[in-house]
Amino acid sequence: MTVPFKKAAEDVKVLKTRPEKGEMSALYGLYKQATVGDINIERPGMLDIIGKGKWDAWDAKKGLSRDEAMAIYVNLVEQLKEKYGM
Repeated sequence: MTVPFKKAAEDVKVLKTRPEKGEMSALYGLYKQATVGDINIERPGMLDIIGKGKWDAWDAKKGLSRDEAMAIYVNLVEQLKEKYGM
C-alpha cells in the first residue's frame, strides 16, 4: 500500500460528517479492490442486506488494478474532505 492510500484510509475515519450511502459504498469497494484485488467470495444470501451491499460495491470495482483502485480511492477521499471537512 502506498503512503497516500494509507493516509486517505486514516483521513476518511475523521471526517466531520459521515459520507452518504453511495459514497460509503464507493469507498468500501475501492478499498477492498485496492487491498485484496478482484472479489473472491460468494455473494451473501438474501437475508444479509448489508453484506450484499458490500459485495455489490466491491464487485462493481472488479477489473481495476490495485494501483488504479488506490488512486481513485485517494481522489475520492480528497473530494470528501472538501465536502465534509475534517
